[in-house]
Amino acid sequence: MVTLGRPKVCIEDVSYAYDGKLALRGVSFDLPEKAITVLFGPAGGGKTTLLRLINRLNDLVEGTELSGRILLDGEDLYAPGVDVAALRRRVGMVFALPLPLPGTVRDNIEYGLRLAGVRDRARLDESVFRSLTQAALWDEVKDRLDDPASSLSGGQQQRLCIARSLALEPEVLLLDEPTSGLDPISTAKVEASLLELKQDYTIVIVPHSVQQAARLADFTAFLLMGELVEYRAGKEIFTKPHDPRTEDYITGRFG
Repeated sequence: MVTLGRPKVCIEDVSYAYDGKLALRGVSFDLPEKAITVLFGPAGGGKTTLLRLINRLNDLVEGTELSGRILLDGEDLYAPGVDVAALRRRVGMVFALPLPLPGTVRDNIEYGLRLAGVRDRARLDESVFRSLTQAALWDEVKDRLDDPASSLSGGQQQRLCIARSLALEPEVLLLDEPTSGLDPISTAKVEASLLELKQDYTIVIVPHSVQQAARLADFTAFLLMGELVEYRAGKEIFTKPHDPRTEDYITGRFG
């Protein structure tokens, strides 16, 4: 049984609406430090919305309304004066489709660091090696660092996107269905990387299947139509769910 670690992120009674339509309704739970928290449930449950709120990616979306609080290390992410650029260096995000930047493999890793003012060649080289190694990609691309990132396979491009986020040494890594378009071998490599990365990072993932959720979860939140139905430590939610709606979804009765 996994025990609840120190909360890295606290979701406190969060409701969120697009043009008056609620996408999240009074959601509250903690994201423990250095663990994988899985957000699963059918489409429209609010999973991606919640990820975007943690990263403040919805700031420029018009017609939205947020209530409640999201805390990172006890600090309100939406308090006046929060440096959003600094927040996004602490909270990285990887999307469902691999989106490598134009340029080489090396350029992709160095991009964020250069924006942050890093020019030291030794530091940049160390970051390229470290982040590609953490993303389980170094051995495959160490002789291709100056090749176009677009020349990599889909699975390699997704791991490159993970490495690009890791280059900034974030504290939290958010992943929105990062393997949904990948073959089983590439999916297994990404999952193996995440299981290693949780030793150093707080990871929050929206999986592409219940099976992936069960493989990765240290903590699990089941979201349905914007509501938190069930939140549990460990993997028991997949074998002994407390709520019949969770059981119905896991056993395929809906969704």
